[in-house]
Amino acid sequence: MMPLLQTADRLVSAINKLMLFLGSLALIAASVILSYSVASRALFGATTDWQDEAAVFCLVGATFLCGAYVQQFRGHVGISAISTMLPKAVNQLRVVLIDIASCAFCAFFAWKSWTLFHESWIDGQVTSSSWAPPLWIPYSMMAFGMSLLALQILLQVFGDLSKPAKVN
Repeated sequence: MMPLLQTADRLVSAINKLMLFLGSLALIAASVILSYSVASRALFGATTDWQDEAAVFCLVGATFLCGAYVQQFRGHVGISAISTMLPKAVNQLRVVLIDIASCAFCAFFAWKSWTLFHESWIDGQVTSSSWAPPLWIPYSMMAFGMSLLALQILLQVFGDLSKPAKVN
């Protein structure tokens, strides 16, 4: 692996670990918020306008910000039946082609998310609830998370292409 690629990989890996930590905090926050919501409604009959949205924002953050960490270990769901039937060199080509397609999709998704973030920031868009938190918050997490995921996949493509293909 080239030195520049190794440096980029280490940097993205460090960012992924930070996102995993933040995603873990977001999941804990969502569970505390939802537990409080259930308890306050059951015990005190309190309305819970903000709790559902706050929990959803936390879950959106955890989901999108941790996607690149999961991809770093190729932990996303995949179908392995085909890979066991193909020769190793053909399977490596299949992995690279799928990674390129996945990277293109994630880059497009990131671009559209950045567009949504920009529009919500400029226009001051908020949710339709009485709490009305700004929509730039979840859009920024989507945009950053998908950008990081696209970058992670791109690094894996370059890593795969820098290794020579081995024949069975």
